[in-house]
Amino acid sequence: MSAPHFWSTPLRYLRWASYEKPAIFYSIIVGSMGPVALVTLPPIRRFFGDVDPEPIPLTYPIRQANVRLPPTPVPKGPRVIPQGFDDE
Repeated sequence: MSAPHFWSTPLRYLRWASYEKPAIFYSIIVGSMGPVALVTLPPIRRFFGDVDPEPIPLTYPIRQANVRLPPTPVPKGPRVIPQGFDDE
């Protein structure tokens, strides 16, 4: 039994696949670039000075004694409901 054609001459097989089945060949090439980019792009971004943004807060900030936060823009008193916008 002979070895599969791909393992006996891989470069020749890749050349054949690029001509005969280009959609499959190039989709595999582009798809394999994802994991490579996952490993290589963060150091390149940091080298050029790009920093990750601060994470979006998931909770409302709680005032603590040792942390100075700006005043909260929450109005005091009952909520005034505008007239004329309700479904009737």
